Amino acid sequence: MALFAVIVLAAGTVGQAVVVSYIAVDLNPSGFTESFATDISGTQQVGSGSATGGDQHALLWNGSAASYVDLNPSGFTASCANSTNGTQQVGVGYGSATGSENHALLWNSSAASYVDLHPSVFVSSIALCTNGTQQVGRGYTIGGYEHALLWNGSAASFVDLNPSGFDNSYAWGISGTQQVGWGYGSATGGTPHALLWNGSTASFIDLNPSGFTYSYANGTNGTQQVGSGSGSPTGDASHALLWNGSAASYVDLNPSGFYDSFAEGTSGTQQVGWGSRSAGGENHALLWNGSADSYVDLHQFLSSDFTSSQASGIAGNGNIVGCAHDSSGSTHAILWQVPEPASAILIGVGCLFVRLRRRQN
Repeated sequence: MALFAVIVLAAGTVGQAVVVSYIAVDLNPSGFTESFATDISGTQQVGSGSATGGDQHALLWNGSAASYVDLNPSGFTASCANSTNGTQQVGVGYGSATGSENHALLWNSSAASYVDLHPSVFVSSIALCTNGTQQVGRGYTIGGYEHALLWNGSAASFVDLNPSGFDNSYAWGISGTQQVGWGYGSATGGTPHALLWNGSTASFIDLNPSGFTYSYANGTNGTQQVGSGSGSPTGDASHALLWNGSAASYVDLNPSGFYDSFAEGTSGTQQVGWGSRSAGGENHALLWNGSADSYVDLHQFLSSDFTSSQASGIAGNGNIVGCAHDSSGSTHAILWQVPEPASAILIGVGCLFVRLRRRQN
């Protein structure tokens, strides 16, 4: 595991800096050929993995590869966990128990605890995020459309969030009373627009910024939203975006020198995702502190075996999860951990951001 220091001086603060270091922990369990980490909350990480010759199973970790719990329920061929709030996990699975259709699933930290959230009026469904009491995702209609869904812990509790004028919609994140995702239809000219809801279809807000052709919202902490978008302001490349509740509030997080970028999660003060320095180039997991020039390249903390990486979730304590791909083509779930305690040093300089980086390319 590589350990490097990243020195950050807060803007407007003279003489004080916080030294933040990350330790990269490989969460890939013994006997697994690949694994993916999708979300983190508290001490829990979730995702999926597959053993040699096996199907993908939803996984739950507590900070190490050896700590994993296989969440795949009895009667299910395969499953994936997409989100956790620290005690509750959501995702998707299929098998004989579901008639081989994808069903949204809810767990409470064990395979046997699963709840099938699939509404009977939909062909298939998937749960993508949870705040501990409510869950969001999407369902595939009999008519061939996909609708953003909100649940309150049971299949019968679902709320269809698809707005009027939208053919398709997807809910990807939830925190507090706020849900985010995207949708498209006649209301958007047929291109995807980032959307924000507050529990009902009619509450939706279109977050697509002026001049953008399309946008996606992937995560929220309840007040701040993150995702990506493309249009004339970005040179038609995808740029990571940060919003504060309205289309006009957007901040372009794409760092200088990067061709494209994507934001997946936010803690409210920090945002995570990935970016590449050239079209088709290798992805590097990225961390932001609210602006493009505040970025930290998280790939530097990985061993040289890994050629690309992505960050997908961040906890309130600063720990981050994602995945990294090695030269053999295997994918490993990764936890970027902030060592405790974080330390502070005095440097007698004003506004400054210093990145100590070891480039991998």
